[in-house]
Amino acid sequence: MMDTVIGVDLAKNVFQLHGASMAGHLKFRKKLSRLQFRKFMAGHPSAVVVMEACGSAHYWAREMVKLGHEVKLIAPQYVKPFVKRQKNDAADAEAIVIAAQRPEMRFVEPKSEEQQARAVLFRARKRLVHQRTDLVNALRSVLYEFGHIIPQGIEQLKRIDAILEDPNSDLPELVREECRSLIDQIAYKTERIDAKAEQLKKLATRTVTAQRLQTMPGVGPLTALAIEAFAPDMAAFRRGRDFAAWLGLVPRQHSSGGKERLGRVSKEGQADIRQLLIVGAMSRLNWLGRKSIPSGSWLAQMLARKPRMLVAIALANKMARTIWAMLTRKEDYRNPAQAVTA
Repeated sequence: MMDTVIGVDLAKNVFQLHGASMAGHLKFRKKLSRLQFRKFMAGHPSAVVVMEACGSAHYWAREMVKLGHEVKLIAPQYVKPFVKRQKNDAADAEAIVIAAQRPEMRFVEPKSEEQQARAVLFRARKRLVHQRTDLVNALRSVLYEFGHIIPQGIEQLKRIDAILEDPNSDLPELVREECRSLIDQIAYKTERIDAKAEQLKKLATRTVTAQRLQTMPGVGPLTALAIEAFAPDMAAFRRGRDFAAWLGLVPRQHSSGGKERLGRVSKEGQADIRQLLIVGAMSRLNWLGRKSIPSGSWLAQMLARKPRMLVAIALANKMARTIWAMLTRKEDYRNPAQAVTA
């Protein structure tokens, strides 16, 4: 039975350790280099190793498991309240141990190498999209300085091409050259984005989980892969509402004195999955997707009296809860309307 908990404050080169008994009594404090840390943990009896869920934490979690230790990761915001007075590495390591010993503490599930690899690919595509957006906005700002107001959106490139190729355009030649250079850069980014998206779609066809998730309306390959890459095992959540709350698809609370005050969506938790679920929900609420919504259903009643964006967030919350049920029961999506009539 493990009788020691070791809090580790991670860094690139220097690791601060705080060892304590399960009752919280201090056993040791150590400052070790990267190589010394690995050697020390290899020779230490099996213990509970606790780290903040920060850079390299998932890598070290896997390494500690290989050495026979039990690993727990804590979100940094849950450790901060336990730091005593001045902040330093030793105080941080001690605070990690104190936070881990709280019975109500929530922990982050360590990610596998495959999960992290998919997350890297997913974020690479997202980074390219942001870079392309920056280029498009730069192009629009240049044209705006010469009296051409271009709406937002990548689809406006055809309109910009027409302005640049117009023989009667009032744009100076130097400006046209710069705009063409920006368009070439945007085209290159688009090619890379499409290549990354195709790679992600191929990955989404290789696992049963991703294929199962795509049976739900509004969930495509990117959303399915994001759930696989960023979400922990659904067994970590007691119910679907907990998963939706983990994604931040719940109202922000400022309740007191027995009065419940709910605000806008909290936006806490995993942003990538939340964003994709809302986009998927919006696709079901556009003019084409509405054709499949049965009259008199919960969704139809919501659309009749609420703004579309609010309905999309409510639907995304419902989708998150359904995803939890699908993955915990290992079942494909079943349409509620068809399930009732069956």
